[in-house]
Amino acid sequence: MFTSDTLKGKSILVTGGGSGLGLVMAKAFAEKGANVAICGRTEERLQKALEELQKINPECAYHVVDVRDYDAVGEMIERLNERYGVLNGLVNNAAGNFYAFSEDLSPNGFKAVVDIVLHGTFNCSQHFGKQLITKKKPGTILNIVTTYTQTGSAFVLPSACAKAGVYAMTNTLAYEWATYNIRVNAIAPGPFPTEGAWKRLMPSPEFEKIYLQRHPLHRYGKPEELANLAVFMMSDMSEYLTGECVNIDGGERLQAGQFNFVAQMMPREQLKALFEKMKPRKK
Repeated sequence: MFTSDTLKGKSILVTGGGSGLGLVMAKAFAEKGANVAICGRTEERLQKALEELQKINPECAYHVVDVRDYDAVGEMIERLNERYGVLNGLVNNAAGNFYAFSEDLSPNGFKAVVDIVLHGTFNCSQHFGKQLITKKKPGTILNIVTTYTQTGSAFVLPSACAKAGVYAMTNTLAYEWATYNIRVNAIAPGPFPTEGAWKRLMPSPEFEKIYLQRHPLHRYGKPEELANLAVFMMSDMSEYLTGECVNIDGGERLQAGQFNFVAQMMPREQLKALFEKMKPRKK
């Protein structure tokens, strides 16, 4: 489906691109011909990631920036425009998350996640959009949200609130900026293990075992599965796609259905036999 020039002519910034899924997407973009810049707060991590990216495309770059800092983000966007002529792709991937009982959550804990996810996405999106509007150039924004933006989820209140805000921002900007030929979409990933996030979200092997037993496909997502979707949504193959959020979670979000838990109670054949017994019988 993709070739080495699928993203040729694209210059894409990936926030939080120094590790995890951000780096996975950045590599995929570079392999398909894009000039890729990554940003984050830890320079050592970014330098290591850049070494991998420049083996694919020497024109890749990094910037140390905190996406919560509006002015610093603006300066970064200006530098990238000078480097690449025009920055025409943005992936808002920077995030933070942790488990906490909502009644025990500190104001600072709530604020930290919301500032990175929601305010950071606004800061990057507005600076990115303004430079495209000024230059009268088309562009694409891809926001990384989550499958619980609409349902909420216990124990991750800050993330649920912040990602729901990003989801609303996606739809709002998609309509408002369509007149400028700026597309805005989102991806809602399910479980894709990354070293940083998984240490916080999977506290023990036992916890992880129960989690996978409940998952419809009983497996995690593969990094390349997310990367392929991101490449498509950033490419010209999806030029008519805007205001869309694509779930890629192996059906995990569908567990919100009232009786989905029954599927995990026993093997399928036993369930069929049980359902047969439950059918009403003719007198």
